[in-house]
Amino acid sequence: MSCGLWKETLALAEDYLSQCCTSPRPAPPPPSESAAAMRRLAHDLELQHQARFHSLVQTFLNQCGPDPCSSLRKVMEELVGDGHLNWGRIVSLFTFTGVLARKLQEQKDKKPGLEPGQELAQGPGNCRGLAETIADYLGEEKKDWLLQNDGWEGFCKFSCSTRGDNQDSSIKTALFAAAAGVGLAGLTLLLVR
Repeated sequence: MSCGLWKETLALAEDYLSQCCTSPRPAPPPPSESAAAMRRLAHDLELQHQARFHSLVQTFLNQCGPDPCSSLRKVMEELVGDGHLNWGRIVSLFTFTGVLARKLQEQKDKKPGLEPGQELAQGPGNCRGLAETIADYLGEEKKDWLLQNDGWEGFCKFSCSTRGDNQDSSIKTALFAAAAGVGLAGLTLLLVR
C-alpha cells in the first residue's frame, strides 16, 4: 500500500502544482476526487492569506539557495516536527508549494536566453521535483499518519465534511481554518528565523 500511497501522493501533488502554473489557461479537469478537493481547499487558503504566502515564498527563495527541493524538505520536516500533522497543515504545505512553483515558473519565464528544455538552477520544471519532494515526505515519512487517516480517501471525506450548510459543517470549516492557520504560522516562524 505504501508504494501505491506514494504514487497517489505524487499524482495529487503534480496535478496541484501543474494547475498552479497553468494560469491563465484553463487547467484540465482534476484526475481524482482528492485532486479536486486539494485544488479547492488550497485555492481558498491561498485567497485568504495571499499576501502572507507570497511573502513567505519570497523569503524562502532568498534563503533556499540553488536547490529549492531540499530546502522544501527541511521546511516540511520542521512544520510537523511537533508531531501534530493534520489535513490543515497538509493543505498549507500544498498551498505554499503551489505559490513557490508559480513563482519559480515566473522567474523561468522572465529569464532571457534559455533554450527550450533548459532550466534555471532554481527553476524546477520542477513542478515534478517539488511534487516528488512532497510525495517522498508524505507518502513515505508520514505514510503511517496518512494510512491511519484513510489516506487521500480520508482527505476527500474531510474535504466534503467542510462543505455544506449545517452547523456541524461550519464548525469543521472553522477547525480546518485554524489547523491551516497553525500550519501557516509555523511556515512563517520557520522562514523568518
